[in-house]
Amino acid sequence: MKEDFLRPPRTAAEWAADALRVIGILGVIAAAAWLKPTDAGIAALALPALMLPRMLGMRAWFDVAAGGTILAAAWSNVLDLYAAVSWWDLVVHFACTAVLAIIAAEVLTRTDVVGITASASPRARTPLVLVPLIALALSAVWEMIEWFGVEYISDQIHVDYQDTIGDMVLGGIGGAVAGVLLVLIDVRRAPAPPLPAPEAMLSGPRR
Repeated sequence: MKEDFLRPPRTAAEWAADALRVIGILGVIAAAAWLKPTDAGIAALALPALMLPRMLGMRAWFDVAAGGTILAAAWSNVLDLYAAVSWWDLVVHFACTAVLAIIAAEVLTRTDVVGITASASPRARTPLVLVPLIALALSAVWEMIEWFGVEYISDQIHVDYQDTIGDMVLGGIGGAVAGVLLVLIDVRRAPAPPLPAPEAMLSGPRR
C-alpha cells in the first residue's frame, strides 16, 4: 500500500484524481475558516475515503469517479443541496454507496479477509452476493451517523423513516450495480514497483 500511495501520477486521470484530493483538503481548511464547525467536520469526514483509492492502487478512472462522487456527497450536505433538491439525496446514496462498497471490497480483498475483487480471482457470484450486502451495511452506518447528527449535533439534518428506508434501498441498488461491475472489470491497476531500500538510496550507484 505504501508503494501505491507514494507512486507519482503518470497520466492525466491520475493527476485529476490527486487534484480532487487536494481540493478535498483545501475544502476542509476553507470550511474551518469560513463555515460552521459541523461543515468542516463533514468535509473532513470525506478525506479518508478520498485517500483510500490511491493507497489501494485502484485504477485512475475509478479514482476520479470515486473522488468526484465523495466530494459531491460531502459538499451537497454543506451547501444544503439535499434540502433544495428533493431527489438529489437518492442519487447521491446510489452513487456514493456503490463507490464505497467497491472500495470496501478491495480493502477486504487486500487484507485477505475475503477475496471479492478480480485480483483474488473469485467466482462471479461472490461479488454479486457480497457487494450488495456490504452496500447495505454501509447504508445502515450512514443512517446511524445521520441519526447521531440530528440527535446530538444539529436538528437541521432531515431524517425520518421514509427517508431512511429510501436511502438504504438506493444504497442497496447501488451495491448491486457495483457487484456487477466487479464481475466485469478489474478496478486495481498494475502493482507499483517496490520502493528502493533507504540504504540503496543513500549509497548511490556503485562504480
